[in-house]
Amino acid sequence: MINIRLQRRGRKNDPSFRVIVVDSRRKPKAGNYLEMVGSYDPRVNRVELQGERILHWIKNGAQPSDTVHNLLVSQKIIDAKKKNVLPKKHA
Repeated sequence: MINIRLQRRGRKNDPSFRVIVVDSRRKPKAGNYLEMVGSYDPRVNRVELQGERILHWIKNGAQPSDTVHNLLVSQKIIDAKKKNVLPKKHA
């Protein structure tokens, strides 16, 4: 299965992320991703995504992670509702 997910980059306490297409059987830190399709910097709220390539991968069966799904909705690349990515509270 192919996933579209975030790969953490940057130094300690200064995160930035790559949006990558990776086979789910591989670890994302190995650097063996299929394609880098964007970047995300939460500290300055900068999002750069290649919409055409992301839609191409989704049409070919790639599943975006919940956080990437929310980024795609925010950037209006896909039309859907945002997903809740926070953990559920248990009593």
